[in-house]
Formats: sequence, structure tokens, C-alpha cells
Amino acid sequence: MRLFTIRDYRYLFGAQVISLFGTGLTTVALGLLAYELAGPRAGAVLGTALTIKMVMYVVIAPFAAAYADRLPRRGFLVLLDLLRAGVVLALPFVTEIWHVYVLIALLQASSAAFTPTFQAVIPDIVADKAAYTRALSASQVAYTMESLLSPVLAAVALLFMSFDLLFVGTSVGFAVSALLVLATRIPNARPSAHSGVREKLVAGIGTFVRTPRLRGVMALNMVVAAAGSIVVVNTVNHVRDRLGGSQSDVAWMLAVSGLGTLLAALVLPRLLDRIAERTVMVTGAGVLVAGTLGALLLVAVPAAGWSGTAIVWGVIGVGTALVVTPTGKVLRASVPPNRIPEVFAAQFSLSHLAWLVTYPVAGRLGTAAGLAPAWTVLAVLAAAGAVGALLLWPRRDPDGPADEMESAESVSPSKTTGRRYGPAA
Repeated sequence: MRLFTIRDYRYLFGAQVISLFGTGLTTVALGLLAYELAGPRAGAVLGTALTIKMVMYVVIAPFAAAYADRLPRRGFLVLLDLLRAGVVLALPFVTEIWHVYVLIALLQASSAAFTPTFQAVIPDIVADKAAYTRALSASQVAYTMESLLSPVLAAVALLFMSFDLLFVGTSVGFAVSALLVLATRIPNARPSAHSGVREKLVAGIGTFVRTPRLRGVMALNMVVAAAGSIVVVNTVNHVRDRLGGSQSDVAWMLAVSGLGTLLAALVLPRLLDRIAERTVMVTGAGVLVAGTLGALLLVAVPAAGWSGTAIVWGVIGVGTALVVTPTGKVLRASVPPNRIPEVFAAQFSLSHLAWLVTYPVAGRLGTAAGLAPAWTVLAVLAAAGAVGALLLWPRRDPDGPADEMESAESVSPSKTTGRRYGPAA
């Protein structure tokens, strides 16, 4: 099945791309707004805004999943897009730093509800297994292209307009995304397997804790965050201070990492048709650990310079795609259809919780003690996550939803190997 022949998927993918680029432009404009309001303290303002973003992502996503089956998903997604459009439109008019914090909290709370709901819709739109694999890859490509092109688009736009007009353009983008979602036929969520809101809030996390393959995914989240923080947080200091590069050199080095992610994401659909997700993701974890060790080598061997940095950043980009892209398939295969929203929301929160741990290590420890100690801690975290994934995710792992595996074992014990690969009792 050709993925983009599916009308509703085309519309949803278009909404995702527009929304992603809008978010990227907002990030650039927000940095300029922070500098206008705070001057030399702009870094502290942005750091606080980033922390608010992570906290919203960790806290809000489970609540969105708890109410997913009570709300019409199409209307909910449209409402969140319109709310984001309104918040972004208000940003150019703020006059106090605390106004920025309030609006960022609203914006990221909306995104925290939008993203896992959107992710949980895709399996209902793209039912074919092979096509769904390609949908996951296309989503990863979209995320990567946004990180590559948003700064370029913003730079070009700023040649012709002031930065506050970027907020206006982003607001229009969110409105267009809402129109595309509105034109899509999105089925409402199936009734949840859990009745109470409190039960739903912890259901997704509980599924991760009880299910071996999802415990492996939790460990892999730490690997991605530990290696990714080196790129996201420390590129600017490494390039400017150690390599003596310019601001544009920082952008190019970030693009190298994004290019690695893009190339791997383009190759992965064919790879995942032949190789198990566990094998691909654990291999990706090994690549990321190698990337963190390579970063430490850059500190120890300054002569590695630009070429060494580009290689390490590219390796981290490739490893990130190898781990992140197949994750949706693993989540979908681990639960029955009526529990997909809660497990996607749990993954959204847990993955960003890992970043909430690694961002301060890369940022605060990197500033206070230097890159070598910070990257040593991140390398240890990445290695621990990779080992944890190997231990927690059994090699012989069933393909179907974990609950179905348990039922099959209880009905036909003679056909099983005696191991449990679904949720533990």
C-alpha cells in the first residue's frame, strides 16, 4: 500500500509538517524576544522556558490520554491547534518576562496534549503494518527536516520582516493545521479499558512498568536523551569556544546531526521490513553510546577538530533515528487498540522526563565544571540505558499485544515456551 494514497493520512501529515515548522519558527522568534526583554539574561529566560516546556510535556500528556475516549478527537485536535495559534499571536505583545513564561506554559501544555493524541490517531488511519512503518519514518523525516530548515527559513524571513511577524506567520500556520485536521476523517477513540480518570492517569505508566519490551523502551529513552543533550545543549559552546567557530558554524554542525537522522530515517522502512524492531533499536543504542564516547574523545584529542566533531554529531543523529523511529511500532504492538492513546501518552511523558534529567547535566554541569565532566556523566547514563534495554527487553519477544499474549498463555499453555513476555503479574 502506498502511504500517501491514503487521503486522511495526507491531510494529517500536512498538518503535522505545518505545525512542526510553526513550532520551529516560534523557537527562533522566542530567542529574539527573550533578548529584547532580558538582554544579557536571555539565556536564563530561555532556560526557564525550556524547563517549563519539559514539565508541561511530562505532566499534561497523561491527562490528555485519560480523557481521550471522552472527547471527539478531531474536534480536540482542532481546538488545540487554535489555542496554540492564539497563544503565539499574543507573544509579540508581551512586555514582561513572566508573561512569556505564562504563554509558553499554555503553548506547551497544548502541544503536550496534541502530540500523543495525534500519534495515537495514525494507527487508526494507517491500518496496514508496512504502511504504518513508513508513516513512522515519514514522521521522523518531518521532525528532522523541521530542525534543519526552520532556522534557515527564519533567517531568510528576518531579512524582510521583524521577528515579531514570525509569531504572526506561526499563528497562521497553526490555523492552517487546524483546517487540515478538520478536513480529515478521524474516528473517535475506542472506549478505554479503564473506567476511572485516576486509573487512566496511571494506566499507561503501569503498562510500561509491567511490560518487558516497554521497560526496554524506557531505558532507550535515557540513551537518546543522554546523547541528544550533547548536541542540543552543548553544540554552541563546543563550536564557539573550543573550535572558534561562528554562529553560522553552530547551525551547520546542528544540521550535520539532523542529516544523520534524516538519512537513517529514509533507510529504516526497508530495514524494518526484514529486521526486528528490538535489533534495530538496541543497535541504535550502541551507536549512541559510541557517539557519547566519541564526544569525550573530542575533548581529549583537540586535534580532531571540525571533522571529528562532524563525524560524532552525525553518528548521534543516525543512532537517534534508529531508536526513535521504530518506537511507535513497538507501542502499537504492545497493547490492544483501546489502550493505544494511554501508552502513546505515557511514552511522550517518559521520553521527555529523560530529557528533563539530561538537560541540566549538559547545561548546568557543562557550564560549572566543563564539557568533559558533563559528557562523562552523559556517557555513563547512555551506557546504563543501553545495558538496561538489553536486560529488560527479552530477545524472544512476542509480536502481538501484551494482554493478548497473556490470554493465549492461559488458554494454551502447551503452545508456549513457559516464559512470559507480556506484562508481569
